[in-house]
Amino acid sequence: MNAAVPPSTPEAKPPVHIAKPVVVIYTDGACKGNPGTGGWGAWLSAGGHEKELFGGERNTTNNRMELTAVIEALASLKRSCQITIYTDSEYVRKGMTEWISGWQRRGWKTADNKPVKNAELWQRLDALRKLHQVEWRWVKGHSGDPGNERADALANRGVASVGR
Repeated sequence: MNAAVPPSTPEAKPPVHIAKPVVVIYTDGACKGNPGTGGWGAWLSAGGHEKELFGGERNTTNNRMELTAVIEALASLKRSCQITIYTDSEYVRKGMTEWISGWQRRGWKTADNKPVKNAELWQRLDALRKLHQVEWRWVKGHSGDPGNERADALANRGVASVGR
C-alpha cells in the first residue's frame, strides 16, 4: 500500500549548502632588531575585494609579528570562510600544521618540557582558525611573489607606524 504524503505535511527538502566565502591571505612580520621595533602586515583578497592591514609594536620579535599578522587577518573576518594563508614563516606554518597538537597534549610545553614561546598568541591563533577552513601554504620570502611582497611592504609600514 502506498502512503501518500498528506497535503498539510511539507515535503522533505534537501539541506541547502551555502558555500563559504573563499579568501586568500598573505601575511608577513618584520622586526628592526630582534627583539626590536616590529611590524606585521596582511593582505586579504576575496571575490574581487581586497583589504590591507598593518600595525606594529615596540620591543617585540619577528616571530611575534609573524603570528600577529595571521591573528589580525583572521580576526578581521566577519564570518566563517574557506581560507588559504600564504606565509614566509615556517615557524607559523609548522606551528599550526605540525607542532600545535603536541604542545596542547603536553599542556603548552615543548618536546623537551619547556614552555612554548608565544603560547598566548598560539592559543589565540588556534581559536581563530577553528572558526574557518584553513589551508596553510609556505612561500619563499623576498622571491618576487606579488602577495608576499605586498604583505612585506605592509609589515614595514607597521614598523614605520610605531616610530623609533
